[in-house]
Amino acid sequence: MPPVSPHSRPHRPLHAIGLRLVAVICLAIMFVTVRLADARGVHLIESLFYRQALALPVVFAWIAMTSGVQSVHTRRIGVHATRMAFGMTGMALNFLSYILLPPAEATTIGFTMPIFGTILSALVLREHTGVHRWSAVLIGFAGVLIMIRPDSGHFPLNGVAVAICAAVVTASVSLVLRELGRTENAGVIVFWFTLLSVPPLGVAMLFFGQSHDLATWGLLLLIGVVGGIAQICLTAALRWGPVSVVLPMDYSSIIWTTLLGWAIWGNWPMATTWIGAALIIASGLYIAWREHVRARQAPSS
Repeated sequence: MPPVSPHSRPHRPLHAIGLRLVAVICLAIMFVTVRLADARGVHLIESLFYRQALALPVVFAWIAMTSGVQSVHTRRIGVHATRMAFGMTGMALNFLSYILLPPAEATTIGFTMPIFGTILSALVLREHTGVHRWSAVLIGFAGVLIMIRPDSGHFPLNGVAVAICAAVVTASVSLVLRELGRTENAGVIVFWFTLLSVPPLGVAMLFFGQSHDLATWGLLLLIGVVGGIAQICLTAALRWGPVSVVLPMDYSSIIWTTLLGWAIWGNWPMATTWIGAALIIASGLYIAWREHVRARQAPSS
């Protein structure tokens, strides 16, 4: 099914913003729950498997009620498989970053994804990147340095490295999604990503699967369900509003992860984390704005 033209979609910005906020809150809950599950002995592979396996029926039911089961037909299964490989790598690294770092700091480093997306677009896609976006990239990296304070040893370097790698891989996924988005709608992409990831994770579960108590199973169920809801809301938000409207809502995740980290573990970010987050968020929003401006200009400009 070809993607719906943005000009033919209904425009309900408040509805789109609400859906995006629900998605961001669900993602914050999911990442914090992964950290809780790890403390109870859940292996990373288990968290990934139940995240995908339990989300699959949620995603399938949503597609059946909206575009219909027939809409998942695709002729680009190879590209979907590539997206799945990158996506699962990114998800594993993101999960691990929240295990190794306090939630607010892991979230903040994750905000560097647009920065790495700009770099990859210039290097891989050979897109023209002017002084405006390169300046935003430098500001974003300055924010990272202020936040992690390399000389202080406050954060484990392995956690910082994992979080940065997660942002790089997630940015790489965005390049694959650009290609898929030419012919596939968002629901089809979400469905095949979820479905194709279950078999390899199922094989890995033969080696890493464990029995757990009832409370731990509840955490794993929560990871899968809120993860599936987040995917649906992220996708649905773009049906009701343009990216330029919904994207800023993603940065509210610093609020939710900070509150959850404080309520559960008593973690409160330092002043340098807030300063770094402000610079990284400003960098990401400026990059998004420049992308919006370039999209409205003629290709030759």
